[in-house]
Amino acid sequence: MRTFRKLITAVVGTAVLAGGTLLATPGSALADPQEGLGHETKPGQPYRGNPQPERDWLGSYVVNGQQVWCVQFAFTAPDSGEEYRPGDELKTKWGEKIPDDVAANISYLLLRYGTTQDADKAAALAHLLHSWTSAPRNAGDLNPAKGFKDIAYDVDGHLAKLPEGAKNAVESLRAEAVENRGPWDAALTAPEEPQTIGQAAEWKLTVERAGDKGVGDVPVKLNVTDAEVEGLGEDGTVTTPEDGSPLALKVTPTGPNPKITGELSAPADRPYVQQAVNQPDTTQRVVSTGGEKQLTVEDATTAVTAPGVVQVGKLDAESQAGIAGVALRVTAPDGKPALRQDGSELVGPDGQPAVVTTGADGTVSVPGLKTPQDVVITEVAPAKGYEESFDAANPPSVAGKLEPGQTLTLSLTNKANTPTVPIQIPAGDPGVTAGETVEFGEMSLLGAGALAVAVATVLGGWALRRRIGEGGQQ
Repeated sequence: MRTFRKLITAVVGTAVLAGGTLLATPGSALADPQEGLGHETKPGQPYRGNPQPERDWLGSYVVNGQQVWCVQFAFTAPDSGEEYRPGDELKTKWGEKIPDDVAANISYLLLRYGTTQDADKAAALAHLLHSWTSAPRNAGDLNPAKGFKDIAYDVDGHLAKLPEGAKNAVESLRAEAVENRGPWDAALTAPEEPQTIGQAAEWKLTVERAGDKGVGDVPVKLNVTDAEVEGLGEDGTVTTPEDGSPLALKVTPTGPNPKITGELSAPADRPYVQQAVNQPDTTQRVVSTGGEKQLTVEDATTAVTAPGVVQVGKLDAESQAGIAGVALRVTAPDGKPALRQDGSELVGPDGQPAVVTTGADGTVSVPGLKTPQDVVITEVAPAKGYEESFDAANPPSVAGKLEPGQTLTLSLTNKANTPTVPIQIPAGDPGVTAGETVEFGEMSLLGAGALAVAVATVLGGWALRRRIGEGGQQ
């Protein structure tokens, strides 16, 4: 038999636990009902045996420290220490199946507003739940001669007694439920192209309802591997935009295999109730977080290190000026081709390691190389004027390690050929044609000077003899 302290005329509910239950510790002592958030309305709805005709309570109750809502109008309110066990699918007060769209509305509102701290929204939620589970089937269901088990909820009468803010909340919550009720679908999409370690790229997170329309303000808890997500909360949670558009996640890989998994609560197709262990035939049933279901999202991609650039300079050993037109082969230390960023081999048209040629300034760059890797630059053939110092059996080469995102600067020097000295022999000398250039191989500066003195002596003597011949004795 019900006790006076537990009688209530307007109670609605669901647990607002984050995945918890309302089961109390077995053997825990019961206490008086504890009202949570909402509004009282006066006078109370009349029915036979109503112990509190002066008021009704539209709002939540606190059971075992948690805010809850109940779903059997006029049944006994739960004590603050009430013990509950899992029950069946939520039905009307009359045991009838709730239509699918209404069940989806209830699940959505329990998910979104089960933890509300707003008294108007709490009262509105209580009113809507009663309206959907205990509405009169006919005029007779509102007969005040009926007892608590048979009396229906006077929808219009209770709405009229609510404060204006709660009335407005009733309509906004109802419209929101219709707009956003389940089923929901969630997806996480990584970029199609591989990412670069250390460089952010955009992943897309979507939460959609029927008609492929986005749902806003949905928290999603992420678990991230080999990456960092910009704006991720301390608890690992992100929230979809208020307008329901896809959430753009800026993801920066920190390793080769970025992966993100996520979990979110979505409205269940149909909510489930919990049943009081003590006096279940008279105590309010409560709607638990069985009104929710968990959705998961997941995607992964690959990431590579940032590409690098090799820049080679070919320099004159003496002047350090750049040497143009020098052919250089690019290889790995074992002579095989170096690797491009995508892992393919850097080869020329002949399928052999690529050969590049220095430009007018004596340099050449090789971009888009995989990192890290060791690179060897080997001279293939000398530039004109540098042939003497080139040893085909042991060509000049230089090596270095290319790091991610860096430019590896290398240089090779060549010694110019030994210069040659052209000599002009005057016309008339027997055995030498006028204007002919005679080239000598190696010749010291001293040797060249002696030759000049000898030539001068010969020419001077010739001139002297000519003057004597023309002028007679001297």
